Amino acid sequence: MRDRPEGLDEGLLRPALRAWGIDAVVLDYAPVGFGDYHWVADGRWFVTVADVRRRSYDGLLQAMETAADLREQAGLPFVVAPLRTGDGTTLRRLDRHRYAMSVFPHVDGVGGDFGDEPSPEERGLVIDLLAELHRTPPPLSTPARPVELAGRAWLEDALRETDRPWLGGPYAEPARGLIADHAGTLRRRLDDLDRMAEKGGEPVVTHGEPHPGNLLRKADGRLLLVDWDTVGLAVPERDLWHVIKDSADLARYADATGRAPDPAALELYQLRWALDDVAEFVAWFRSPHGRTPDAEVSWEGLTGTLQALAR
Repeated sequence: MRDRPEGLDEGLLRPALRAWGIDAVVLDYAPVGFGDYHWVADGRWFVTVADVRRRSYDGLLQAMETAADLREQAGLPFVVAPLRTGDGTTLRRLDRHRYAMSVFPHVDGVGGDFGDEPSPEERGLVIDLLAELHRTPPPLSTPARPVELAGRAWLEDALRETDRPWLGGPYAEPARGLIADHAGTLRRRLDDLDRMAEKGGEPVVTHGEPHPGNLLRKADGRLLLVDWDTVGLAVPERDLWHVIKDSADLARYADATGRAPDPAALELYQLRWALDDVAEFVAWFRSPHGRTPDAEVSWEGLTGTLQALAR
């Protein structure tokens, strides 16, 4: 995030790091990513702070434990997993209700951006990586990731309430107008999601967001996968829609796993992603907010996603 976390006493970070045996001298805020907040400690550790009002602490702990087990027990070399504290946990509360912290090794590598278009060669490397992940037996901590839309209630409330003012901040009323203009499209696409969600399949360990923004390329060409907070059990297409573009990609995954991806399930998860983004952005703009860099990114995301859904 470009904005610093609201209401967090950053003086809590250094004492909390001692649970990992880290006495940080330099702690620099890193305005990267979207959703969580990050610092770099002494150039050696990557500190992530999550707002657990947006998702449960227990759910985030399950995800962090799963990532750590995939690295430590399954031995997956591409998993950039959280480090454990002296008492063995991967997540630590910073305050009583809102913020929790995890710590990762600081990895040298070149990161991508969400909207990057990977080359066919890079897509192949990501497909190989995902195939290895999907063949891995799930750790006991792996949470289930149902296909149901997490923020559906927020979105349906917004659709019902476009005839009254929204009072969250400077983007609230523009967002209300935008949702009103696209109400028919959103209701139709929610119906599409319900119809398509009946498709099932054998669940595997999925990352959830293996897009270019969550990939690091090492100097030797190896790819690493970061941001495991969405890890969970689901059908492989939850991951694959991010990377598969043509029949060669489909065949590569099928050859690696013995399982042919379902084009309908790929379409389902692409639609789910878009609707989930709209729900998140609407919830943001109906809550207290300012005209900040992160709010501007969210507005661009909302407008772009609605345009794509209307095509």
